[in-house]
Amino acid sequence: MGYDNLRLEKGMYRQAGMSFTQVLESLDPSENYRGTALEGTDAFQRQLKRFGIRAKGAGSSPVEKFFSTSDSAVLFPEYIARTVRQGIEENDILPDIVATTTVIDSLDYRSIYSNAPEDNMSLEDVGEGEEIGITEICTKSNLITLTKRGRMLVASYEALRFQKLDMFGVMLRQIGAYIQKQQLANAVDVIVNGDGNDNAVRQYTIGTEPVSGTKGTLSYDALVDFWGRFDPYNMNVLLCSGPTVNKMLKVPEFQNPMTGMNFQGTGKMVTPLGAKLYRCNALANDQIIGLDSRYALELVRAGDVMVEYDKLIDRQLERAAITSIYGFGKICDDASALLNV
Repeated sequence: MGYDNLRLEKGMYRQAGMSFTQVLESLDPSENYRGTALEGTDAFQRQLKRFGIRAKGAGSSPVEKFFSTSDSAVLFPEYIARTVRQGIEENDILPDIVATTTVIDSLDYRSIYSNAPEDNMSLEDVGEGEEIGITEICTKSNLITLTKRGRMLVASYEALRFQKLDMFGVMLRQIGAYIQKQQLANAVDVIVNGDGNDNAVRQYTIGTEPVSGTKGTLSYDALVDFWGRFDPYNMNVLLCSGPTVNKMLKVPEFQNPMTGMNFQGTGKMVTPLGAKLYRCNALANDQIIGLDSRYALELVRAGDVMVEYDKLIDRQLERAAITSIYGFGKICDDASALLNV
């Protein structure tokens, strides 16, 4: 069956364990288009082509193009979900601070952690007949809290029908940016306060052992002392608010020519310690989170971006919710720490 004669229906959004695009792919596999002009497109993009819907550019289609037939109307919720997801991903730093992502199909999730006595962490040689050190994998005492974030899309079909998809997409990406901002704020809250399993972040203060310097003054020596507290982990990410980023960029060691060339050439801020630096206004001023992104945080998602497909297909845009359900859990508690300037 080719892409141009598939029957589309609402039930394709309700198949357990499969997204709308996955259902389309099962009916119209992309591998069948290798070596053709449609190679590199997915099943949803081929459906847009089938109905002549152009989602981007100056010549983009009006919203009403989706509703030219009952089949093409079924594509509208997926278009909204994809565009919102694009807004989430455009400025998303979660992939750089999350060690692993777990997708679940329920609202309850209990994570695991490793429980190894400190004196067994060195992995010393084991003599004949001696006991091998034990690392026990345990479930956490409390469930990971999942949060629903989103926006209510409020507009009449009459108000949107002639609007170009390129402009409408800007509004949808803005919704995605809002969701991303809230996700990052939740991630920071879990790093600092814990995930409900008595695992709040370790805190250090400049001018108080073991971090040298004068409280209120950010120095390279203080950052080095902070970096040294991560052994055996590697502090490869720093998060701080905009004003604190400005302070850090004014540390003399940041004036190293190679550091400056990297920032000026790529726009990526890298500290002299080798850690990636990200501005995160979810943090209070004069607070810096350091973490080893390989071990610190788990992202838990209950599915992907969700939309009220029934309303959207039936042109009932007056109150259609766009939501994402997610939560965060800490993996290795010592893989993150907080520095108070």
